[in-house]
Amino acid sequence: MLALRELSLDRLLCRPERRGQKQQPSERFVSLAQVVGGRVLERRLAAILAADVAGYSRLMGMDEEGTHAQLKGHRHALVDPKIEEHRGRIVKTTGDGLLVEFASVVDAVRCAVEVQRGMSERNARVRVDKRIEFRVGINLGDVMIEGNDIYGDGVNIAARLEGIAEPGGICISRQARDHLVEKLAFTCEKMGLRNLKNIAKPVEVYSVNFSSVSMAQEINYCRAPDGVRLAYATVGQGPPLVKTANWMNHLDYDWESPIWHHLLEGLAKDHTLVRYDARGNGLSDWDVDEVSLDAWVSDLETVVDAMGIERFPLLGVSQGCAISVAYTVRHPERVSHLILYGGFALGGAKRSPQEHEKRKAMGTLMRLGWGMDDPAFRQMFTSQFIPEGTKEQADWFNDLQRKTTSPECAARYFDVVGNLDVRELLPQVQVPTLVMHARDDLIVPIDAGRQMAAGIPGARFVALPGRNHLFLKHEPATARFFDEISLFLTR
Repeated sequence: MLALRELSLDRLLCRPERRGQKQQPSERFVSLAQVVGGRVLERRLAAILAADVAGYSRLMGMDEEGTHAQLKGHRHALVDPKIEEHRGRIVKTTGDGLLVEFASVVDAVRCAVEVQRGMSERNARVRVDKRIEFRVGINLGDVMIEGNDIYGDGVNIAARLEGIAEPGGICISRQARDHLVEKLAFTCEKMGLRNLKNIAKPVEVYSVNFSSVSMAQEINYCRAPDGVRLAYATVGQGPPLVKTANWMNHLDYDWESPIWHHLLEGLAKDHTLVRYDARGNGLSDWDVDEVSLDAWVSDLETVVDAMGIERFPLLGVSQGCAISVAYTVRHPERVSHLILYGGFALGGAKRSPQEHEKRKAMGTLMRLGWGMDDPAFRQMFTSQFIPEGTKEQADWFNDLQRKTTSPECAARYFDVVGNLDVRELLPQVQVPTLVMHARDDLIVPIDAGRQMAAGIPGARFVALPGRNHLFLKHEPATARFFDEISLFLTR
């Protein structure tokens, strides 16, 4: 039978106060002790931080001794001193992992952020495939203490949150997030309810957005030679990076979207990102006479001329790749680097008779059902663009399709894209080129990306993991995408 042991006020505190330090009353977590089988079993509320190295087995397989030495160096120079600085207690280590207890959620998150920022700096000159990147999970919960060890769901949830964090990222529970409100400068992005392995109830999860670009985008307008009004936006600071418009862009909704925001924010982190809505899309004119490759290239020319940009890296996504290739061939003196993701040189309608018939049927469905309140028609497209997206992401993408363009313009755009063919232009690309593609992309097969890269002299091709045509924030492909761009632009 359990018997509660009488505790003094000092024993009720999670940690004894250190000499010369005072804890705020709101940050003191009360503990209770029980005697079980002659052993003292203590319970208390604590902030638990769990961390491990992303891809540690792969790193050890490549270079066992070098990886071990790197990790030991990071621990000695950065991780352990930060834990001590923020009054954490290392409970245990497990090879590449750490379990740390803090008396304060604020201390735990501040420590994690400083470690992740420090690791980003330490990794800056390390090859992408050799970098040690921590994933961190933080939870506030009830824990049981026996000796120097801790147990319970409070610990288990932190460990599971670490498992879903992206490399270099921090995931926290709703309980931890509620203790951060108005106490720290960084923001938290809601990831929704998650079913975590061996945890009975879904946990509401947030990611700590400590590297967030706090800026507002500026939207302006210009006119193409045929009079079509084009909307363009700038955001961020630094040298320019131009993104070619693609289907289903909307300057406002994309910036707020769980589908696009992480990509745009990441690109604007070290650059002035310039992007625009294609004719027939978003904030640009919808009712247009011409939808063609030549018109889209002319629109890109119009936007960069309006901005007064002389030389810049150019990024194309999906069908924006073909437009970027055509622009680069026309203006090699203005493009310093060409980055192509998820694209193709030959449109889907020309790849096979079966694909041609499929696209004709999809075009008919667009004209009939694209603008309806019932998202059933649009869900067919969403399930191919982001097959691994959450319900929230799918709902947003369904709505984005309706808000981005009209049913007729969507069908016209889809038809022209399906018949694009820039294969003859590929050998004429004379600028450094990086081509990336998701391995299991359902919209554009990876072979289309490989063939495009093979046709461009000296192009580098990178296959990214995943099935989504538009990679989502917490996919491994996201970190790799930005790493590859950073390395490519600094060569």
